[in-house]
Amino acid sequence: MKEIELFYLKSCPYCRNAKRAIDELIGENPAYADIQIDWIEESEQPEIAGARDYYSVPTIFWQGEKLYEAHFTHSYDVIKQNIRAAFDKVLAG
Repeated sequence: MKEIELFYLKSCPYCRNAKRAIDELIGENPAYADIQIDWIEESEQPEIAGARDYYSVPTIFWQGEKLYEAHFTHSYDVIKQNIRAAFDKVLAG
């Protein structure tokens, strides 16, 4: 099973959109369920969050590579599109 790290904050609306998008994407493509997501709440695990180079959440890393970092202008559709691209790269990789 392939594993990614997903950094988030509980209070973040973009992170809630990412969770919703992930649920939808798994419904659309069951192969995405084979990706194990290590959900890292950055305020609860600052030692892990501090070891990665990112500015905003949600952010996805795979094998140390940043695959997606949200921006405050990203709509739900943009978030979902970027998560899909990250998942596709992980499955192909």
